[in-house]
Amino acid sequence: MILQNFPEAVKEFAIQVYQKPENEKDLRRTHVSFSGTPQKHPYDKDKVILVIDPYSSNVSYFEFLTRDISFVEDLTNMVDTAGNVIPFMRLWVKKESIGIRSTPFVVADTRGVL
Repeated sequence: MILQNFPEAVKEFAIQVYQKPENEKDLRRTHVSFSGTPQKHPYDKDKVILVIDPYSSNVSYFEFLTRDISFVEDLTNMVDTAGNVIPFMRLWVKKESIGIRSTPFVVADTRGVL
């Protein structure tokens, strides 16, 4: 019997090689965590994009420099109805680093909507 919609293997990201911190209290004191689905930046290998909720109709994402990420935790993977596996991770980013928060939207005149 052939299994239909069986989850496929997840591609590995270079950020998965980060080592576990020696002291978790220090990590929490010096870093902030962000959870989501990581993606390679489309044109800058020194950046990573973290999609907050990939299944939402209102997609938002963060963009960080890889050098500012000190630790990555694998969280429970998400599986859609088609059986596609989406990795879900927690990135620990150094405090006072510069990140970008983005929420794409369609430009429209909404004065008549309300």
